Amino acid sequence: MVLPNVDVHIHQLENGLTLLVEQIPHVRSASFSISLQAGCAYEPANRRGLAGIVLDLMTRGAGPRDNRELNQALDALGVDRSETVGVMRLEFSASMLARDLPKALELYADIIRRPHLSERELEPVRNQALQDLESLADDPPGRLLVELRRCYFPEPISRDSRGDFEGVRSVTIDDVRNYWKQFLRPRDAIVSIAGNVDWPHLRDQVEELLGDWPPESIPPLNIEETPPRSRHIQEEVDQTQIGIAYPSVTMDHPEYYAARGAVGILSDGMSSRLFTNVREAYGLCYAIRATLGLFKDRGAVVCYTAGEPHNAQELLDRTLHEIRRLPEGVEEDELDRVKAGLKSALIMKLESTAARAAANSSDWYLLGRVRTLNEIQAAIDSLTPQAIVEHLRRYPPKNFTIVTLGPQPLKWSND
Repeated sequence: MVLPNVDVHIHQLENGLTLLVEQIPHVRSASFSISLQAGCAYEPANRRGLAGIVLDLMTRGAGPRDNRELNQALDALGVDRSETVGVMRLEFSASMLARDLPKALELYADIIRRPHLSERELEPVRNQALQDLESLADDPPGRLLVELRRCYFPEPISRDSRGDFEGVRSVTIDDVRNYWKQFLRPRDAIVSIAGNVDWPHLRDQVEELLGDWPPESIPPLNIEETPPRSRHIQEEVDQTQIGIAYPSVTMDHPEYYAARGAVGILSDGMSSRLFTNVREAYGLCYAIRATLGLFKDRGAVVCYTAGEPHNAQELLDRTLHEIRRLPEGVEEDELDRVKAGLKSALIMKLESTAARAAANSSDWYLLGRVRTLNEIQAAIDSLTPQAIVEHLRRYPPKNFTIVTLGPQPLKWSND
């Protein structure tokens, strides 16, 4: 498979913002991702949920337009958009016809730099945030994963973006405006664009829209390096929820692709070990999966499954057995399947300007550079069963953090 040679133009603004532009001439669309260092980890401890409220209010009136006028302007351009609160970053994403990209960027420059942050809009936004928190009561898997994150990662990167009831109810409009002023800054911001675009014109427009944005410093994040802990949440539910987390490598580690391949053998697709050897062979669960979660400075494999309470202990035991036996060996056909899946995902990303914009932004944030498609393909092709096994022997699955939610606590050993 020969992938197209794609170049990403990189332009650093004096205020610390990085512009990434990937030209894709054969498409008619364009997409962008604007990523800012203002995620929920930066919230005051007594205002958890503040970042999400700020993000929502920013899109409810900006520049010369009120809430209704701003939404009408975006809809008139056919903008498909979303906003996301992450642990470390806030992100605005949008896709549209390439011809409408300049107008869309003008609107988003207002949203980011000149939001109204109207006090009148605060209560509707707060109510939506509270409803989002209340919905967790009917979502045992969601609550389990929130608690697993809280138990495995240290404060404040253990936080859930939804915050908590006390924090959301306590947010004032002054909190919102102060957070926006302090953290919505261009330093370390990333604007990633992909599509059928004119690079020189786009570079000049972004300089005009964002170049004079004041580069004030963002306070450093203080991470409390506390050890992970396991726990059981006693609750009468139809299915016992099980979450498992254990250390892995970061994206800039030389063995990142071996780690990704190992997780693929464990969980990618209906031929993976967890699906075949736990779900299909014993009928112990419906959902079972493992993913590789990444921060800049740490990685973790996170597993989730759930089963009927009377089968829950066996489900946990068999899941841990499959994870622990990974270093014993990897079959060639297992790896071929994982490689095919990774390459398929790579090709699919080529068809989506939104996926390309997001991937380039993620690369820049986690690696400080953008990987080429051929580099990724070469790394996938170079994977061998031996390389994965050697990686797993150097970084064996162990030191499990396990969180369960159900009628009865479960037993396990970290030996």
